Amino acid sequence: MILPTKHLSQDRALLTVGARLLAHLFQPKTVSALWEEISNSTSTKDGEPITLRFDAYILTLDLLFLMGTIELQDGLLNRRIP
Repeated sequence: MILPTKHLSQDRALLTVGARLLAHLFQPKTVSALWEEISNSTSTKDGEPITLRFDAYILTLDLLFLMGTIELQDGLLNRRIP
């Protein structure tokens, strides 16, 4: 689920979704604001829509937090710069 496999496409792997989330997180946002932005703009390179479920979104946020890539301060998600 973290990495793509032969049964899990690259677009659904948590690392790929995490990269997409980080691309949208150029300024601090609430969890729900980021979800709205991601759920409305998620598409492949070919322009086909990808349906991202909310549970996969939360798992991706958990993974990014555990990796130390994002942090939550005052109710806002921030990219963490090492």
